Amino acid sequence: MRFKLLMLGAFIFAAGTIPTFFAQSSQQRIPGVEQKPPEDAERVKAEREMAKQADQERQASLKRDTDNLLKLATELKQYVDKSNKNVLSLDVIKKAEQIEKLAHSVKGKMRGYN
Repeated sequence: MRFKLLMLGAFIFAAGTIPTFFAQSSQQRIPGVEQKPPEDAERVKAEREMAKQADQERQASLKRDTDNLLKLATELKQYVDKSNKNVLSLDVIKKAEQIEKLAHSVKGKMRGYN
């Protein structure tokens, strides 16, 4: 009976020290393996500011592009209104191509590709 209690006590003691052992060993430096330095608060703050600035620039670019898209679409409508059913102006085709390229650009920026 004493042996069983001794084994149970040893098991409980070992169970309590194993996680501590692993926690200590994970903090030790392993030769040949590069450790990442702890996060620098200034660097994190600078990265956040850069991300915020990039988002503001992307938003301003989207506004400019959508304003330009509206202008081009208005011009296209005017060209179409001036043409008749038998004549399709080269300007109409060029304007439509410009609109298409700009629309794809705006779509990409909205998705975060540009």
